[in-house]
Amino acid sequence: MSTVKVKVTQVKSLIDRTKRDKATMKALGLGRINRSVVQTATPQFMGMVRAVSHLVRVEEVKD
Repeated sequence: MSTVKVKVTQVKSLIDRTKRDKATMKALGLGRINRSVVQTATPQFMGMVRAVSHLVRVEEVKD
């Protein structure tokens, strides 16, 4: 059974964003434009991504 991995890249700045958005981005491991992280697509992780979807780009990673 293969787990799905996703690559999340920050595409917009955190300037003038809410504290909640900034905290979510920090929890995702992001904080600078064009920084990326690759993680397993768990429901918890995808919920955080959905909360800041206006700031990030999401791509599925092939193994």
